[in-house]
Amino acid sequence: MTDNDKTPETDLSPQFTRDAVEIVSREAVFEGFFTMQKLRLRHRLFRGGWSGEIERELFVRGAAVGVLLYDPVHELVALTEQFRIGALDRPEGPWCLEVVAGMVEENESLEAVARRELQEEAGLEVEQLHYIRSYMPSPGGSSERLHLFCALADLRGAEGHFGLDNEHEDIRLRVLPVQAVFDVLESHTEAGGPIDNAATVISLQWLQLNRARLG
Repeated sequence: MTDNDKTPETDLSPQFTRDAVEIVSREAVFEGFFTMQKLRLRHRLFRGGWSGEIERELFVRGAAVGVLLYDPVHELVALTEQFRIGALDRPEGPWCLEVVAGMVEENESLEAVARRELQEEAGLEVEQLHYIRSYMPSPGGSSERLHLFCALADLRGAEGHFGLDNEHEDIRLRVLPVQAVFDVLESHTEAGGPIDNAATVISLQWLQLNRARLG
């Protein structure tokens, strides 16, 4: 049997687990709005044995929740627009279109975070929340895990300005025809385009696949 005749793998489980990593040291090198840690570690190798000691920086950020607002009756989507420091050098500028989002506080459920952020960033209370999925935005250097939801609401007249003054939030809620948003999503460029972050792209692609069952 040649390599080409082998049956493709169907088990996607990784070869190693957390036990295959030894943390030699961990220290906080910066603590501010975010935390940065420096770790020395070693880990098992696919070819056998262990690696030498490796030094890595870890951007420490906990769980977060993102919520896509969708109006199935009037075929509308609502996205927030706000300033983002990470997009400062983006060709289209640092004001980004995003899903509603916020960090999970201690002992707070994911649904509670979703509802809190919908109130703070969109002034809305919703009945139906559909869980989309969770994922790690950048596991090469960050510990963050993002949980995505889709919330159903009547979005007519929902536009406005929101956010908490004590958190320096300046948020514009934009209500857009869903097909227009899908068209923009499909016409992206190397520079990113108006919809330029993973949470929003994933949520909108999920909506494209699941829109029919949402009413």
